[in-house]
Amino acid sequence: MSFELLGIGTTTPQHSIEQADAAVHAEALSCSAVSTDQQRRLLPILYRRAGVKTRHSVVLESSTNGEMARQTFYPPATSDGDFGPTTSHRMEAYETHASALAISAVRQALQDGNVNSDEITHLVTVSCSGFSAPGFDILLLKELGFSSDVSRTHIGFMGCHGALNGLRVAKSFTDNNPEARVVVCAVELCSLHQQYGWCPDKIVANALFADGAAAVVGKQASDPAEESWRLVCSGSTVVPDSEEMMSWRIGNHGFEMTLSPQIPDLINATLRNWLEQWLAQQDLTIEEIGCWAIHPGGPRILNAVAEAAGFDETLLTPSREILAEFGNMSSPTVLFILKKLQAENAALPCVMLGFGPGLTIEAALVR
Repeated sequence: MSFELLGIGTTTPQHSIEQADAAVHAEALSCSAVSTDQQRRLLPILYRRAGVKTRHSVVLESSTNGEMARQTFYPPATSDGDFGPTTSHRMEAYETHASALAISAVRQALQDGNVNSDEITHLVTVSCSGFSAPGFDILLLKELGFSSDVSRTHIGFMGCHGALNGLRVAKSFTDNNPEARVVVCAVELCSLHQQYGWCPDKIVANALFADGAAAVVGKQASDPAEESWRLVCSGSTVVPDSEEMMSWRIGNHGFEMTLSPQIPDLINATLRNWLEQWLAQQDLTIEEIGCWAIHPGGPRILNAVAEAAGFDETLLTPSREILAEFGNMSSPTVLFILKKLQAENAALPCVMLGFGPGLTIEAALVR
């Protein structure tokens, strides 16, 4: 059985910032009076290397438009011991802004799939950048007219591949109930976790991450003759002894990410063997995949995937373009890429691929 993707919706906050502007804002937070000249020169270079041109954020009060984008959520650092807003303050902002993005994305998905709100039987929400209860799942039910009896499941704190986990759960619901209509909604407000001070891997994270939401509505596929994109299977593996390669932990001043510079080498060394074995279970080879929706964890991650899989660099273009236009929005990003591929009538089958703390590899096959 397969999960038919009836509709996809994507959305971002109203205001955006160009990467050069973002680097200027970051200097006020990352470079204190005791920072070296070398650090001040390196920061904009790290931002340029991120592969990002623009990003959207809920903390912005205006967009880059001939003038520098404005924000007051993060005051300039006044000392080396200044770490910015507390986690409590950041979670208040998450609760304020997450629901509006979720509602917009789900409404678009329902319209795209020609599905009515009262048809929805299951709701799967995904987020790793904030917590509140009641959460945005409750407001989705209330604002979009879902039944109060909708079955709700939340995929929390799984990182950038969380939407793939959400799709796996959605497919399991429809596999067991042909009448089920499932919404998967991923919302991330990564910009709420900007870190102060000089720490290279945190500065890289500051340069990459952004805010956005995406949703999918689907059902059990019925007519094999229908031309539709269908999730047929998913796969997952944990790379042995790689727990310290990537982490996402709750600190006193936001959630803190660590990224080892060895991650691309680890992906290069391990990905192809696992991909070949997983695809072989579906009687496929890497060379037979028509398009790839690869989560753009950063340019070096994408380069490592291409080198490991041995495919043409042009197959990375959709992932690079989404990274450039929107930044790394964590879990919704791969759905932005999938929507782009659909709009371009990309060749199937499609492999969706993401990486997260563990180090974990998550994949999904669409045919």
